[in-house]
Amino acid sequence: MPPWRRSPLTILRCPAGSTGFVSNLRTFLWVWVQQFTNRQVQVQLFAHLHGLSLRWHLGRRTGEVLRSVDRGTSSINSLLSYIVFSIIPTIADIVIGIVYFTSVFSAWFGLIIFVCMSLYLTLTIFITEWRTKYRRDMNTRDNEAKSRAVDSLLNFETVKYYNAENYEVNRFNDAIVKYQVSEWKVSASLGLLNQTQNLVIGLGLLAGSLLCAYFVTENKLQVGDFVLFGTYIIQLYTPLNWFGTYYRMIQNSFVDMENMFELFHEEQEVKDVVNASDLRLEAGRIEFENVHFCYEILQDVSFSVMPGQTLALVGPSGSGKSTIIRLLFRFYDVRGGCIRIDGQDISQVKQVSLRAHIGVVPQDTVLFNDTIANNIRYGRILATDQEVQEAAQAADIHDRISSFPDGYNTQVGERGLKLSGGEKQRVAIARTILKGPRIILLDEATSALDTETERNIQASLAKVCTHRTTIVVAHRLSTVVGADQILVLKDGRIVERGSPGSHPHLGGHQRSMFLPLCLQDTTPRWGSGG
Repeated sequence: MPPWRRSPLTILRCPAGSTGFVSNLRTFLWVWVQQFTNRQVQVQLFAHLHGLSLRWHLGRRTGEVLRSVDRGTSSINSLLSYIVFSIIPTIADIVIGIVYFTSVFSAWFGLIIFVCMSLYLTLTIFITEWRTKYRRDMNTRDNEAKSRAVDSLLNFETVKYYNAENYEVNRFNDAIVKYQVSEWKVSASLGLLNQTQNLVIGLGLLAGSLLCAYFVTENKLQVGDFVLFGTYIIQLYTPLNWFGTYYRMIQNSFVDMENMFELFHEEQEVKDVVNASDLRLEAGRIEFENVHFCYEILQDVSFSVMPGQTLALVGPSGSGKSTIIRLLFRFYDVRGGCIRIDGQDISQVKQVSLRAHIGVVPQDTVLFNDTIANNIRYGRILATDQEVQEAAQAADIHDRISSFPDGYNTQVGERGLKLSGGEKQRVAIARTILKGPRIILLDEATSALDTETERNIQASLAKVCTHRTTIVVAHRLSTVVGADQILVLKDGRIVERGSPGSHPHLGGHQRSMFLPLCLQDTTPRWGSGG
């Protein structure tokens, strides 16, 4: 055979060459498996979290959720790697070792190895299960520390307002100390496990050596067999020791994945019914019929909003105004009664189709950590730059954006903290204008605006709401005046109905609500976002 043909075979026959080639090939191929698994789990979990109800998201701790996802996906990759490349080969090594000692030496040696292995695995499983509680506690403390750090940084301004830097640092330090205490318990219990495993292996090696020495004295084995036994038993010790290590690591991986699986097991509170249809929006008539939602939040609420009309909701805090907005958007399902749009029960249509026709400007606007242009474009992802600017002009913020050095490419910062409250609110209004929905919900949309800016934007909102069904949570008389009808809520009930032109003759509840609205229109506002 020519030398150039023998060279590859020589390299493959070489242990280092073949091992290195196979190892590198395995690593190369396994990367694709890990990436695919990681991507699938993270994307499915991300989609699942977005499908959970508003109630769950209001109670979540962002730091804990993110930490659980990171730890869980990492553990899945480790688990697959341990099973495929470690557990299966180790089991094969142990089985082959038992068969070899039984056939070459005697059944007594096979029995010693079997008893040693059984005792080793039993104690490993028992101690690992016992120490699992420490691992769970460590993960909980880790989640708490990360959540506390994220929460503190997100509320940076509040910390500064109250000179609470030292307080926050001490809280974070306490969380880290608690985590390290749990981490020490995990390490100490791991040391106990390792010592127990070494003791079992040592006893097995001692028993086998004594038996082998006895057979040598009885001339049943040669001295060379004693040396051979010691060499083989040491080689068997390595996979057996690693087997316990792999089991412990697999158990740790399952514990690390528990929080992630709990997220997967969170049930969606608001679900589409089987064979739900798309909402067929024709005119935009809204009907609430005897709607109940949780005791004392909304009770027997009924009203209708004709297509193109504006309904204003007035009432003290906690009266249920914002709840009506959230029920119509189907963040929650009603507990009694029915909500219809153009005669269609919204609980029987797909949520995506329902929300595609509704635009919401919330009271508290939170922006993405992106450019102003992309935050406005979120209303319609495929909108052009020209359409984005037209929406900004309609929301009376184009000139302000143009005054920034980077214009529409200005980064707004996390949650939009680089913008004032009024600027964030106008970006939200521009986003809704760009979406162009048939139904508009304004949850105190101008609450963060000063009087002059509100006056300018009211005209823009009036144009936007023309020929669109609108529900407004009112906080000023100027907002109420443009409404076709007014509902006054108190303790989850509608206590008065009327229209702006009839307010001098309204009952006690509605008149008591109009007085503070009038005062808000005449009292100067300080510190308003502009």
